[in-house]
Amino acid sequence: MKKPYRKFQKRKFCKFCADKIVFIDYKDIRTLRTFLTERGKIIAARMTGNCTKHQRELTRAIKKARNIALIPFIEK
Repeated sequence: MKKPYRKFQKRKFCKFCADKIVFIDYKDIRTLRTFLTERGKIIAARMTGNCTKHQRELTRAIKKARNIALIPFIEK
């Protein structure tokens, strides 16, 4: 049985590595919002293309921003 034909997707890359961003700031809400769903959940690294190091930093920054009420925990 043949495998179904799949189009090759463009390889995802880490936005932070490409822009050579050293530190992910928890106060930069515009950047953090791009990695959240409309319900307020953090998007997985396999969906965004982030490397492991930057995904961990991003998660920490989002959680820190939520704790000081810059970003809501959930969207209704």
